[in-house]
Amino acid sequence: MKRKLALEVLAFLFILLFCYAAFNKILDFKKFSVQIGQSPLLTGFGDIIPIQVIVSEIVVSIMLMIPRFRLTGFIASYCLMVMFTAYIFAILNFSSYIPCSCGGVLEKLGWTEHLIFNAFFVTLAVVGCVLQAKVDFESNVNRVVA
Repeated sequence: MKRKLALEVLAFLFILLFCYAAFNKILDFKKFSVQIGQSPLLTGFGDIIPIQVIVSEIVVSIMLMIPRFRLTGFIASYCLMVMFTAYIFAILNFSSYIPCSCGGVLEKLGWTEHLIFNAFFVTLAVVGCVLQAKVDFESNVNRVVA
């Protein structure tokens, strides 16, 4: 029971994070697209990356809402957060120009705080993957035994 409650809370946190982020990007899509286009690491991908990021955040949120797809949603959450974290790390360490394409509250964070925030959510995604895998395994075992 505690595991299932923890999974609901974790899923809710990621749904909140990704829906909030996607909504902010949609509200100011032009600004988000321009900032992505200005990124020295993403030059030439300014047209497609913004749409892919928003769609990915929404699709992952939907997967986390549906128990059958929740493990896949946690894995996708982990992948997205690792990619976002790696991007920030690369920009900070290998670029002279540091564009911020975050929206809302996250835009107010400094880069160190942003890395800590992302690392925290990467950790939460790992916890979600492990707990969901255990719940799914136990559920499958109970089906076979019954």
